[in-house]
Amino acid sequence: MGYPARSVFKLEEIQNKFSVMKDRDHILDIGAAPGSWTLFASRMILKKGGHVTAVDLKPDPFTPLPPGITYIQGDACTPDVLEQLQDLGPFNVILSDAAPDTTGNRTVDTARSEVLAEAVLNLAADLLVEGGNLVVKLFQGGGEKQLLSMMQDMFSRAKPFKPKASRNESFEIFLIGIGRRG
Repeated sequence: MGYPARSVFKLEEIQNKFSVMKDRDHILDIGAAPGSWTLFASRMILKKGGHVTAVDLKPDPFTPLPPGITYIQGDACTPDVLEQLQDLGPFNVILSDAAPDTTGNRTVDTARSEVLAEAVLNLAADLLVEGGNLVVKLFQGGGEKQLLSMMQDMFSRAKPFKPKASRNESFEIFLIGIGRRG
């Protein structure tokens, strides 16, 4: 289907269930490589005038870069990248399928995932428009209740969701925030 990874089916399922992206949206994809979510988002909104900004530590996976996509290599939480994102924003939707480098130790991996998800929530507080939506991946391990509580304060609706496209043995879930409060 032209996508570099099967993770696209998770986003497609999230989109079908929650309608997080709409025509003409300005979308930020954090942890974008290898690019499946970025491509899916751009194909959804590009014909209607939307734009996708993709950020990842890894180099741009696209050759050439498709129209309607801006790619930034770097850490979205560093001052220089954050300044670029503030110049390109605000965003209607923030997507993050980012995961930390895993160690094989579930306790360590879930703790790192929680830190990453919280960083994305903090970015959403600065970069997401009122009424905007957020999708962030998290490894289950105890911290999801605290993160979900933070999202419930920030969004009109917030809930955990495990797509059927996720492998059964996977301990990943996605936290979905709909309608950022002003």
